[in-house]
Amino acid sequence: MVKIRLARMGSKNKPKYRIVAADEKFKRDGRFLEILGHYDPTTNPFSLIVKRDKLDWWVSHGAQVSETVSKLVYK
Repeated sequence: MVKIRLARMGSKNKPKYRIVAADEKFKRDGRFLEILGHYDPTTNPFSLIVKRDKLDWWVSHGAQVSETVSKLVYK
């Protein structure tokens, strides 16, 4: 099953995240199918860039959105 979730990037104490479509069997920071956006919580206000058309395509094809991503994107 495909899930849309965050993959952590960046260095220690400076997190940056990619919003990715990945199979649920893949590791959190491992393989993924496609990058759908970026999230940077360290800036004030936080930075969020999402490819909305690709996100909607994955959701329409059965991907499940994680709770964290849904809180960020669907506000």
